[in-house]
Amino acid sequence: MSSKYMVVQGALCECQFGDFPDKLKVMSQNKIYANDSKASNKLIASTMELGGSTFEKNTFGQCKMQPTGSSFKPCQIVITQWDGAYENVELANGGQILLEDSKATCPMGGSPCISILQHGQTNEQNISSEENAVVEQINPLVTMEDLQGPELEDEIILS
Repeated sequence: MSSKYMVVQGALCECQFGDFPDKLKVMSQNKIYANDSKASNKLIASTMELGGSTFEKNTFGQCKMQPTGSSFKPCQIVITQWDGAYENVELANGGQILLEDSKATCPMGGSPCISILQHGQTNEQNISSEENAVVEQINPLVTMEDLQGPELEDEIILS
């Protein structure tokens, strides 16, 4: 059996009939976190992420399944079902954990048309000052000062 990542809050999803992706919001539970050192951002997503408020913008752009002459109607995401979840664990909300290859069904698209582009998990690495000797043994060419870098006063956003 191959390893698969579980899906967490902020996972990037797309619809095969839409224009652009949207980020998943976990609304079905607020207690079980993964991949978050502070246990405050990465709620585990489950098959109970249903309905119309499961995404940040709640749209994938224009829906190619709803033509209006020269254009298309705006997508309004409504999840009716998830397929491909991890079935060996049931969460307190009655759902199973979503995996990176899980797919969702929307009434407009019919068959599972919503897929997960990025599962939402990120690497978090906290190196404490006690680990200086370990870091220097692993890579003697780099010091802890090299890893820390300069402090930035303003946040830079690239788009």
